[in-house]
Amino acid sequence: MSESPRDQTVTLNGLSFHYRNWGGTGQPVVLLHGLASTSHIWDMVAPILVNNNRVVALDQRGHGESDTPGDGYDFPTVVSDLHAFIGFLDFQQPLVFGHSWGGDVALEYAVAHQDEVKGLGFVDGGTINIAGRPGNTLEQAKIDMAPPVWESMTFEKLEERAKTWRPPEMLTPQHIEILRSNFRQQDDGTITSRLSRANHIHIIEALWDHSPPELYKQVSCPVLIMPARQKDNDSVADRRNRREDSIAEASKLIPNSKTVWMEDSVHDVPIQRPELVAGVIAEHIENGFFG
Repeated sequence: MSESPRDQTVTLNGLSFHYRNWGGTGQPVVLLHGLASTSHIWDMVAPILVNNNRVVALDQRGHGESDTPGDGYDFPTVVSDLHAFIGFLDFQQPLVFGHSWGGDVALEYAVAHQDEVKGLGFVDGGTINIAGRPGNTLEQAKIDMAPPVWESMTFEKLEERAKTWRPPEMLTPQHIEILRSNFRQQDDGTITSRLSRANHIHIIEALWDHSPPELYKQVSCPVLIMPARQKDNDSVADRRNRREDSIAEASKLIPNSKTVWMEDSVHDVPIQRPELVAGVIAEHIENGFFG
């Protein structure tokens, strides 16, 4: 098992992209992070998957240590980045797993390149349909999904704030390192998100034009849907109900799919319950779900 991936870069579409190369042999697996996250979201899952697979995790444009252009955050361009990355690696029939927005990138990729992907995995993602919410507007979506303001924030203050929204088991040194990877430190010691606020808004705009229900029926490969759920948390009941409805819709429309709920899990389930996430993925690779 490779516990120390190689951090590497490659030029794609005229930009420098960073990725974590976990090595391994066997089925090629590409891991995609979500909005305002980085490849490090997979740091606790990839070491388990690499036992029987060839695993890489990409920092998508504007994120992590990849270049941060001021444009190109529409799905066709982001999908073009992913296609170039898979081509550079010479991965034949890869499995593409995406967390959150990364799942929606994987969905768009599978529709654009139907014959070149063996299967998809949506890890609490792949179903973002903000324009489909009754009464929603793009302006409201930009407010609801806007990033926090990190003015005057330092890494030390960030770690203290994390204690108010994360349980103790998600505050280990490795968890803190993964959290820190989303930010860069400035000359005055304060931090700023690696994904700029402007580019974050560009992705929200792209999501407004992204309609998963219109794409599901065009997916020809198997799709493993892995949504997170907290059954006993009444404070998120409305969100849970919307999520369950969206998953039911995806299950109905995708020709070949299977849903495995990540019970008692939060959105960042790859770092909350990495053994569960990796175990479900590995099981479905090994039992032939993806062919």
